[in-house]
Amino acid sequence: MTHILRPPSRILRTWHMDSRRWGHFRPREDDIVIATYPKCGTTWTQRIVSLLVFQSVDPQPLTISPWIDCRFIQGAAETQALIEAQTHRRYLKSHLPFDALPHHAQIKYIHVARDGLDAMMSWHNHQVKYKRMDLLDRAGLADETVARPYPRPSENPRDFFHDWMGMNGEGRMSDVSAEAFFDTERTYWAARRQANILMVHYADLLADLDGEMRRIADFLEIVTAPALWPDLVLAAMFEQMRRDGDALMPTAKGGWAGGAADFLHAGTNERWRDALTDEDVAAYRARAEHEMNPALNRWLREGRRGAGDPATSPE
Repeated sequence: MTHILRPPSRILRTWHMDSRRWGHFRPREDDIVIATYPKCGTTWTQRIVSLLVFQSVDPQPLTISPWIDCRFIQGAAETQALIEAQTHRRYLKSHLPFDALPHHAQIKYIHVARDGLDAMMSWHNHQVKYKRMDLLDRAGLADETVARPYPRPSENPRDFFHDWMGMNGEGRMSDVSAEAFFDTERTYWAARRQANILMVHYADLLADLDGEMRRIADFLEIVTAPALWPDLVLAAMFEQMRRDGDALMPTAKGGWAGGAADFLHAGTNERWRDALTDEDVAAYRARAEHEMNPALNRWLREGRRGAGDPATSPE
């Protein structure tokens, strides 16, 4: 039995998510929850955790790591049945703010973050190549707290940025917005010193994949034979993930024209430099300074290697 430290303190219902779905969740003591704002390294971390859990480089389909709060793909009962049937150590996914999740004492939570502009650019690619907006329309129209179709993304990344920032009015803004980004990051930052929460940054994964994987393995209390370790790190490299994409994401071809290749798009940062003006970037940075404390803001921009370990930050 797990001990709940805190039930969710709010309900979040959007086109993509319904936090009430976690009410069906029956935790196990060794469960792992990978929790992120979208496009901050979720899939990458799921792959890393799968390598550690199974101690094998064989591609495990990401469908065995269910997104519990997702409301537009399958029903809550179907998702819960999949989770309950699993006999391996379970690793689950969420895009909820931390205060919309139940906090269980024995569960390990991995929060992965990224600079907001990088997350926005990755979300732009994700949106413009997604083929099933009708599913999001249906979810929104069926929920009286949403009650409208999903706003269509602009093909132009600068226009998309303005919508993401809410500069063109709420009618053009999806639930994956700058407002949601700041909100999500504040909730995990507030919980960063909890012993069962690990804060991971996308830039650190890019700079030192071996070292970050060791941090994750130590946090999960997983020991790997030294001879196997280099193979696990190689299998977790983004380019290798792209080569394994069809096996990792067998259902992606139903949602994206290019299948897994569209989902696992670039794996790089700072693509916004070629898409936004200096004024756009300044507007984002000014808002980030207003929305978040300096330590959180710096960590999101620089990662642990530049800003230090969030767990030891005094702010």
